[in-house]
Amino acid sequence: MKINKTIYYFLLGATLTVGTTSCSDYLDTEPLTDRAVPNNDTPYTKADEAEGLMTVIYTDLGNEYWQLDYFFNGDAQTDVAHAGSDNIQNFQIDEYRIIATNSNVNRDWNYLFRFINNCNKVLNYVDNIPDPALTNARRSEMKAEAAIMRAMYNFHGVQLWGDFPLVTKAVVGVNADNFDEVYSQVYPARKPVNEVYAQIISDLEGALASAPASSNKYRATRGLALSLLAKVYATKPNPDYAKVLDYTTQLMGQGYSLLPNYDHLFDGAHEANAESIFESNGNAGTIWAWGSSMFFGTDWKKFNTPSYDLVNTFNTENDLVRKNSSIWVSPTTVDWSDNFWPSSAFPFMNKMRITTGHQNFYVMRYADLLLIRAEALVRQGNFTDAATLVNQVRARANSGLTPVTIANTDDGINKILKERKLELAFEGHRWFDLKRTGKAIEILSQQKNAAGNLLPYVNNLNQNRLLWPIPQTQLDNNPNLTQNPGY
Repeated sequence: MKINKTIYYFLLGATLTVGTTSCSDYLDTEPLTDRAVPNNDTPYTKADEAEGLMTVIYTDLGNEYWQLDYFFNGDAQTDVAHAGSDNIQNFQIDEYRIIATNSNVNRDWNYLFRFINNCNKVLNYVDNIPDPALTNARRSEMKAEAAIMRAMYNFHGVQLWGDFPLVTKAVVGVNADNFDEVYSQVYPARKPVNEVYAQIISDLEGALASAPASSNKYRATRGLALSLLAKVYATKPNPDYAKVLDYTTQLMGQGYSLLPNYDHLFDGAHEANAESIFESNGNAGTIWAWGSSMFFGTDWKKFNTPSYDLVNTFNTENDLVRKNSSIWVSPTTVDWSDNFWPSSAFPFMNKMRITTGHQNFYVMRYADLLLIRAEALVRQGNFTDAATLVNQVRARANSGLTPVTIANTDDGINKILKERKLELAFEGHRWFDLKRTGKAIEILSQQKNAAGNLLPYVNNLNQNRLLWPIPQTQLDNNPNLTQNPGY
């Protein structure tokens, strides 16, 4: 059988690993050769090669997806932030008018599959490494970490696109014998949402026994697996709230706690703290944290401009502690204005404020999961215990905030969503929170400006727009993909 060179070229591109240091860097997929590489079950032979594969998984947190797009996608599509900057691709996302040729959507699709491929290298090949320096315990731990990270990326993908391809093999070579397997992995079809969630849950539950201890904040630990399981069971079709409570109960036994001072979460002096479940270790080295400069600073108009709606929610709640940690208003006039803010009082996202390459950010923290648990309690009709958790988070933020009471399910979901908005603004959660709770269209269709007028684009949002389009480039390259409705 003749090898399909297009597949081979794609394989070589998919297995390249490059560092991303700015939002304009892109993966170079130019083929290195047209020679077919023999299939090999042991492409890696040394313990240090395995450790190198693990390093790549974590340095992916320095990639453009994590440094910019994840936070933009989670908040600029909502009432937390406007697109900011001047990129028309971002404006499409912000205003619910994405088209299939949007380059940001395409790059995020590519990034997620690159990250999944890096996880698959560990899952597929680490057991075959003959080096005795690589102990069986470390192999199991590596595979658990990779499985947790792969599950997280599939979770991102299924929430953004719905039906999503499941790629479980990192193909390092193609020949006549493995051509069919290679084809199914390089040109995968989308799998139904329920099947994707089943794979995510299998990866996470299978990783629990061997995952690192929850005390390590920079690795995919047991605590991260428990957190993801709780979120997955709350998000998947036909949520299982008993499972959410089970996994958050286990999480609460892992030694996490809320920091007494809310701003200590973001001041750069309290990294890897008791509230952190998993965070990026911005060290100006293996992870150069350039993303802060995308959101903070007066040298140019940044992304994720805080919305009037968010500022008004903070003010109405008299929640100045979290407002000041989340939003910084320039004391000097900037060189621009927009339809939302004057140049003399222009606001910026403030949670990522360190611009030396050393900024950490949270992928998961404990307050988020306490509120997920409260959400599950509300769905089960336990309004008293749900309110207790919400008030625990509120009291940490500001002891002067009025405690909430919950009257019924809808009241509880609305109050938890507001609390999540105040607590987690600019951490990339809002879009997914609104979709998970079925409140996205109801809430986002009511976005207003400071004058009380509906924003002109809110009517663009409809049920189809809750999912992104499959990128046209991917459809052109892969005959097995199908487009989402409405695109």
